Amino acid sequence: MRLFLLFTCWFFIVACGSGSDSASNNDNIPPDVCSVETLETSLNQQLADVETSVDFTFSVKRADGREYTFSRGNSSLQTFYESASTSKLVSAVVILRLVELGYLALTDNPQDYIESWPIDSHDPLYQMNLAQLLSFTSGLENEALCLNSGTFNFEDCVNNIATRNANNGNTPGESFYYSSSHLQVAGYMAYKAFGVNSWQELFTHFTVQTGLFSQSLFDLPSATNPRLAGGMHWTGEEYLAFLSALKKGEILNSNSMDLLLTDHIENAEVDYSPAFEKLGEDWKYGFGLWHECQSAEFNCAVGERVSSPGSYGAYPFWDRKNDYIGILARQGSLGTFDQGLAIERDVRSTVEDWVDCQ
Repeated sequence: MRLFLLFTCWFFIVACGSGSDSASNNDNIPPDVCSVETLETSLNQQLADVETSVDFTFSVKRADGREYTFSRGNSSLQTFYESASTSKLVSAVVILRLVELGYLALTDNPQDYIESWPIDSHDPLYQMNLAQLLSFTSGLENEALCLNSGTFNFEDCVNNIATRNANNGNTPGESFYYSSSHLQVAGYMAYKAFGVNSWQELFTHFTVQTGLFSQSLFDLPSATNPRLAGGMHWTGEEYLAFLSALKKGEILNSNSMDLLLTDHIENAEVDYSPAFEKLGEDWKYGFGLWHECQSAEFNCAVGERVSSPGSYGAYPFWDRKNDYIGILARQGSLGTFDQGLAIERDVRSTVEDWVDCQ
């Protein structure tokens, strides 16, 4: 009987192996290998299934240059779309280049360049400077009707903005208010400092120097009175190229990039933020761009993900944490910026897998 038991134990050890040998065999099993093509097929299906009120194009580009693009309906990367607030980042970068080149300083005031500036020295708004205009902390909360009128000229509209805000009780730097007024004044300062007669001339100089946005226009509500905070026509292809050049440091030097990407409203009271109104999320603001945070209180690292969403749902972004850029190009109804963002968020985890997959 004892011999039988010994034989039985010996048989199981030889046939099945010891526990340590079994673990060793498992270590030799290769891990799952990701497939870029499989992930792109998955993205195609996810984006084809997403609910949307308008056609759109979604495109992302990772650090090694690989791009993924998906289009619904008649949309494409070559489709011209009205920018809405996606133009804010473009305008801020154009102006920052002039600061970098010494034409402007962030401490400059509007009255340094605007002879007819109607805000007098007794008003706290007299102290607003270019940095505050670029960060929307200038105190200019009231928007003038001329921002949506093509019959005004640029200078008259800027003065109209100043008149509507004079003596409004705000002190520059104390509060953040997301509106179009700030950039309109900043843009006028910029082209006057550069010595040209219109924003169009300054923007053309930018496009020639950089090779970017060669087909795009600041033409809304008109070419003579473009709304810098939301008056472009662009294609997704051109905007993605702009983001790519910005990411590579080809437009701004490192100091200017630091200024662009700083949180400039850390110590300001937030009077109006569409991110909070629409999403209930506390985003911070740099120069012409948002620092995103999917939380009711900002608990994110500044600069990890920056963007410049538009009211029609277009969503250009730079994910600096995961090192890729992208754009959701669409033109829905006014006030649907959250719908474009929702499409991107639906596929974000798959995109991040795609970025990591080599």
